[in-house]
Amino acid sequence: MPEVKVPELAESITEGTIAEWLKQKGDSVEKGEAILELETDKVNVEVVSEEAGVLQELLANEGDTVEVGQAIAVVGEGSGSNSSESSANDDSQKNDSSSNDAQPQQVEEQNQSTDDAKQDNNQRINATPSARKYAREKGIDLSEVASQSNDVVRKEHVAQSQQQPTSQQAPAKEEAKKPAQQNPTKPVIREKMSRRKKTAAKKLLEVSNNTAMLTTFNEIDMTNVMNLRKRKKEQFIKDHDGTKLGFMSFFTKAAVAALKKYPEVNAEIDGDDMITKQYYDIGVAVSTEDGLLVPFVRDCDKKNFAEIENEIANLAKKARDKKLGLDDMVNGSFTITNGGIFGSMMSTPIINGSQAAILGMHSIITRPIAVDADTIENRPMMYIALSYDHRIIDGKEAVGFLKTIKELIENPEDLLLES
Repeated sequence: MPEVKVPELAESITEGTIAEWLKQKGDSVEKGEAILELETDKVNVEVVSEEAGVLQELLANEGDTVEVGQAIAVVGEGSGSNSSESSANDDSQKNDSSSNDAQPQQVEEQNQSTDDAKQDNNQRINATPSARKYAREKGIDLSEVASQSNDVVRKEHVAQSQQQPTSQQAPAKEEAKKPAQQNPTKPVIREKMSRRKKTAAKKLLEVSNNTAMLTTFNEIDMTNVMNLRKRKKEQFIKDHDGTKLGFMSFFTKAAVAALKKYPEVNAEIDGDDMITKQYYDIGVAVSTEDGLLVPFVRDCDKKNFAEIENEIANLAKKARDKKLGLDDMVNGSFTITNGGIFGSMMSTPIINGSQAAILGMHSIITRPIAVDADTIENRPMMYIALSYDHRIIDGKEAVGFLKTIKELIENPEDLLLES
């Protein structure tokens, strides 16, 4: 019988963890239908069946680690049960038996109309496959759950919605959140780390152990770029269909110019070889509820400011909605992280994967600055940091790279000419 195997994911990903089975043993399966959700080091992906039939056997459980190419289920011939159809049939039978006084034809039409409207409404809700499946099984309207969630609807949101109508359940829910106490005076919470957190911890430690990482700093007077942005902001929005002009496009274009001037910063070590990349795929760190993700804006040297701003916004939304694909997360050349959005004044960012360096942006803070020998003015200042692998990049190149960023941001007209 045909087996469902873990598909090829990405060059650097060889295994994943089964987050949830979307189909159960005995369920009908269509060709191309998702049967489970797989959590990888970078994103969650749905694994689909290549055959239509019945899910005869599950060869792995939720929480198991499985490798690329490993058989995880068996699909056989025939027609199996369908939880959503069974639920719908049960509801229909209950409605028919409880309304003996009504005309059967009328009751059936009313139920069908209600179900269709509910189904159409649920299709428009932004929800994970596991949340939709759970809602179908429990007969829950996703639109009611969505009104209580500002983000994509997940299975836990649907489960929580069942408990909310009865106030008696609230204390139990709060009780479940209390930390387990190993010592009455020393409360702790022990929980298993997610695969993504474990992977991030492992890779960050590898970077620290396997690179000669140093960090150098500089500061930027943001006056000119802020004034330019203020002058052009409204017109930029009109010219580019509502796209806002942010600081990230300025720093991205400045980074591209600096990478062209200092190509060692756009390199990486592979064994005994140094690979200098001739493309400019810039990673932009995005904070999500599952941690920091770094999708890449491709070919930034060929994109204008509006295209970069659009791409960053789209990738950030995909990250928050858990819709990033593996292609969004691999094969970048350089990364920018902006701790300033959280209020960070200064930090030493850790290099992303096998890249040679990472640029850190920080908060814009008004500080007194000596403009010349006789004048001190309050200026909006930002500290920037470059963490780099000293095996590839010398201090001279690192300092020169940051100095180039500083000069281009402080003179944004030059940046426009560079791009």
